[in-house]
Amino acid sequence: MPIYEFYSPDNNKLYQFLAPSISYRDKTPRCPDNAAFRMERRMSRFAIVGRAKEESADDPFAGMDETKMEAFMAEMERDMGSLDDANPDPKQLGRFMRKMTDMMGDKTPESLQEMVRRLEAGEDPEKLEEQFGGMDGDGDQGAAADALWQTMKVKLKSMQNVPQRDPKLYAFGEYVAD
Repeated sequence: MPIYEFYSPDNNKLYQFLAPSISYRDKTPRCPDNAAFRMERRMSRFAIVGRAKEESADDPFAGMDETKMEAFMAEMERDMGSLDDANPDPKQLGRFMRKMTDMMGDKTPESLQEMVRRLEAGEDPEKLEEQFGGMDGDGDQGAAADALWQTMKVKLKSMQNVPQRDPKLYAFGEYVAD
């Protein structure tokens, strides 16, 4: 019996339906959460398992498990919300940057590692920005930090649109009109 996957853009959710036969292949079920929601057929993850994602060699997060990345990005989003942009606490900023660099592992530039150590020790972020070039791309260290920051922002934005997966398997026949 085939399993079909459908996406509802109205609630950003994926559903799976078990069909008793392939005769359901051209039908679209009602949304289990709200019959008024639209449903679109999707290619299931099972069907695309063999297709490898293209990853950039420059991406410090290349090869990272998607589930781990989702949890990491959610944590980073919470942490970023608690940072005071006008007057950042150096230790808090250091802890935030430590999490980023720990995820990167050996891909972290040495200059960025040094900046994080000094922020964690409570050094003035403005003084470090003068010395290291900051996160604005000035100098080699700044360019490395800026590249990391830009990658983080892209990853975070892409994670915000990931649909929620409904864990239940629905009987297709119960959600289509005969």
